[in-house]
Amino acid sequence: MRKQLLFFVIASFGGLTSVSGQRMDEKATHSKFIQAVDEYCPAPGQFINTLPQYDEGDTPETMANKCTAALAENKGGMVCLGGFGGYITFHFDHSIANVAGKHDLYIKGNAFSGNGEPGIVMVSKDMNGNGLPDDPWYELCGSADTDCPDKVTYNYQITYTADSMNDIPWIDNQGTTGVLPRNNYHKQEYFPLWMASPLTFTGTCLPKNTQNIGEGNEEFWVLSSFQYGYVDNKANTDSIANSFNIEWAVDADRKPVELDFIDFVRVYTAVNQVSGHLGETSTEVTGAEDLHLEQSLDAIRNVFTGIENDVLGVGEAMPKEIYTIDGQRIGRLQKGLNIVRMNNGTVKKVFIQK
Repeated sequence: MRKQLLFFVIASFGGLTSVSGQRMDEKATHSKFIQAVDEYCPAPGQFINTLPQYDEGDTPETMANKCTAALAENKGGMVCLGGFGGYITFHFDHSIANVAGKHDLYIKGNAFSGNGEPGIVMVSKDMNGNGLPDDPWYELCGSADTDCPDKVTYNYQITYTADSMNDIPWIDNQGTTGVLPRNNYHKQEYFPLWMASPLTFTGTCLPKNTQNIGEGNEEFWVLSSFQYGYVDNKANTDSIANSFNIEWAVDADRKPVELDFIDFVRVYTAVNQVSGHLGETSTEVTGAEDLHLEQSLDAIRNVFTGIENDVLGVGEAMPKEIYTIDGQRIGRLQKGLNIVRMNNGTVKKVFIQK
C-alpha cells in the first residue's frame, strides 16, 4: 500500500471535525504521470482479454496491475475498454488541483483522423480518505452537451450477457436489444474472462459518430470526432483536444460542481455502435498526466499550512506547546496524534493521518 499524507483534525477532546482530505504520497520526487490503475472493468470487445493479456487465474486485482504495468509513469502501453460503458480508473501520486481557467489533465488514446472512439472522463475526490475510488463521481462534460444535447442519451444503461465464443447479446434501458459481434480477425473470447456475467454499465451515451462512405459493397468507415472533451476522440498531437478541465465537472443532474482537487480519474467508452468489419467502437487509453504538477503540489502544501493555522490558531489563541502522544515535546505538527496546549489554557488533539 502506498504511503500518503491525509489531513484530518480532531478539534477538541470530545469532537471530530474533518477539515480536508488532500493527498500526497511520501516520496522525494513526484510524477506528473499515472501512478497506478485501481480498476479495470471493460465491456466485451474484440481486443478484450488481449489488451492487456488475460491469463488463467487472473482476478480484477491482477488485471488492474497489468494495466498499471502498461500505463504507469508514461510506459506507453495500451488498454482497451471494450464496448459502451467499459471503464478504467487510475490515480496519480498526489491530488490534482483545479487551477482556475486552465486545463488540468491530459489523457492519451490512439485516435487518428477519421477514427475517433470517444470516451467520457469522470473525476472523484477522496473525501473519506480511505485511498479507494468509492466517493461520488462527476462527469467532465464535453462538446456534445452544447452541440447536440438532444442526441445524447443521459442515464443510458446497457447489460451484456456472456455467450462463450459467440456474439455477445445486450439489452439497454431504451428497449433496444442487439449483439456485439465476433469477427474473423480476433479469435479469443470477447467477454472479460475475470468478470461475472451479466455486466451492466450506466453512463452518458453519445450519438453515433460512424458512417460508411464506401461505394457499392465496399466498406469504408469514417468515425468523426467531437469538438472537445473526450478521450481517444482526436489524435494525441492535438494537445488541446486531449486536455480536460476539472471546471467542466457536473453532477447527475448536469449541474456544475466545484472541486478544488481530484484524486481519481475514470474513462469509459461513450458510444454504443458497430462499424461493419471494424467492429465495435472501443475507447483505448495509452496514458495520462497532470498538466500542472508543481501547482498541484504547492496547493496541497498550502492546504496543510492552512490547517495548521486553522487548528493551532493565529491571533490571540496561539499554540504554546506541542507534544506527541507519549509526551515528547515537538516543534510542529507531525503524522499521528498531537497534543497541543494553547496560550489561553485550552488543549487540542490534532490527528494527522498517514
